[in-house]
Amino acid sequence: MNPIELSIFARRIDAVCEEMGAQLRFAAFSPNIRDRLDFSCAVFDAGGGLCAQAAHIPVHLGSMAYAMQQIVTQRTWAPGDFIALNDPYLGGTHLPDVTVVCPVFVQGELMGFVANRAHHADIGADTPGSMPVSTDLSQEGVIIAPTCIGRHGEIDQQVIVELFRDARNLRDTLGDMAAQCSANQRGIQRLEELIERTGREQFSGALQQLNDYGQQIACSMIAKIPNGTYTFTDYMDDDGQGVTDLAISVSLCVGDDAIEADFTGTAAQASGNINCPLSVTAAAVFYVFRCLMPNETPACAGSFSPIRLKVPAASLLNAKRPAAVAAGNVETSSRIVDVVLGALSQALPDAIPACSQGTMNNLALGSSKGTRWGYYETIAGGMGGSKNFSGLSAVQTHMTNTQNTPVEVLEINYPLRVWRYAIRYGSGGPGEHRGGDGMVREFEFLEPSTFTILSERRTRSPWGLNGGHEGQRGANFFNGERMPGKVCRQTRAGDCLRVESPGGGGWGHPG
Repeated sequence: MNPIELSIFARRIDAVCEEMGAQLRFAAFSPNIRDRLDFSCAVFDAGGGLCAQAAHIPVHLGSMAYAMQQIVTQRTWAPGDFIALNDPYLGGTHLPDVTVVCPVFVQGELMGFVANRAHHADIGADTPGSMPVSTDLSQEGVIIAPTCIGRHGEIDQQVIVELFRDARNLRDTLGDMAAQCSANQRGIQRLEELIERTGREQFSGALQQLNDYGQQIACSMIAKIPNGTYTFTDYMDDDGQGVTDLAISVSLCVGDDAIEADFTGTAAQASGNINCPLSVTAAAVFYVFRCLMPNETPACAGSFSPIRLKVPAASLLNAKRPAAVAAGNVETSSRIVDVVLGALSQALPDAIPACSQGTMNNLALGSSKGTRWGYYETIAGGMGGSKNFSGLSAVQTHMTNTQNTPVEVLEINYPLRVWRYAIRYGSGGPGEHRGGDGMVREFEFLEPSTFTILSERRTRSPWGLNGGHEGQRGANFFNGERMPGKVCRQTRAGDCLRVESPGGGGWGHPG
């Protein structure tokens, strides 16, 4: 293909992912998927290599790109198969993220796979919202090893019901799973049409050409970073079990055409749930370097092939079963981004922004086990300032790309009232370009409930760069009393919860 033909080919595969995402969103039952858009869609080749992805959730997409080869090579596939999984140690991230994978056959030949990953608001954990302050994977909900939930294009509803028997709102869960399966069916249809139009051999050749092009772009990006070794260390506030200041250290070894991210010196895996499977660590590293590539970079395996990882086994970033991982996917992944950006700021001081809020402020709540509702949301905060711009306020940053749950949707679906939803003015760090401000979200419980918060940057502030000041730390309050960053509480009707998210760090000396 000439460059124009290759660009059109790449956009067509991207469009398959975008249409899958639209199908999933508009067919989903739960506000978490329908309104917050907490899902991702991608296309893979016959060996599990990434071909394309929509601009959805970075932690979903990077982890799928890293782990899909392991998933697809361990079974024999047939047309019409549907495989579901969420096991973090078998290709997943954390248990609420359920992945559905389907093969794409054309004229009897396996040509690739379509997959989507969606965050379910309840996966049957001990606490509603399935983001508990846990110490073991078994406490975080149902664990789904790769399981066949459909054959010959037909979904086995009984298998799905059995998998999710402990979910608090089975209706929404079954509806969301049906939406995930329908999204894959749409992806199969569109990819078959593209392959038949292109031709099977030409399609495979175009994928190889696309990967070669992605690798060229990645190598060009690496060539702009001065050769050398750049180190940085930052810390997790705590693991929720009393251990504080857990180090995440990286040494970026930059060569002419490759980068190795060496996390030697990172803390050992924790008792709490801030551990990461290796796929999540890879997702965070891939995300940072993808941000340095031009917009037209194809979202394919070749674009990440020059980036290598060295992560100690049984560490915080390469945990071993049965370590708890609920917050690793959301909180620790955010800190990995901070650490890699901190190291890169030494090599590219004018290209790297100050630290953003560095947390997703995870809020999970609902009624007691066995009853009918559970809700999950991440709360936006401040973006770090950069050389040319002040940071944005009240936005999701880095490893999440979700929207908020609108107040009207939240109050219609759950026994909650939102009393305050506002920018936390002045929380961004001063600088030549200020950090963005965090936000305040305050809820009243209208009936007895349970809530869990998994949050970071409550004891360590988001850092500034080049003389910029730190952003303000976040804070959590229950009936006016300050709480730890990771906490689970029972509530009564009339109780109030307020979450104040961190501001971003400032860039450059204040004027």
